[in-house]
Amino acid sequence: MKDKFFKFYANLPLNVRKEVVLDLGPDKGGPITWEVVYREISADTDFGKEILVKLTELKFIPEE
Repeated sequence: MKDKFFKFYANLPLNVRKEVVLDLGPDKGGPITWEVVYREISADTDFGKEILVKLTELKFIPEE
């Protein structure tokens, strides 16, 4: 899934990367941008893994 995310992210226009993509609620820090998503997934954090699953569920990232 990570590889598909990185391919998707690479094709996002730079100005879109600053836009909010998910809001996982106040207990998870509120709205997050594509840039935050990229950092979390790149760092292989638990939060990044959760975000990746959510993006796949929402069909932003194709399933493997």
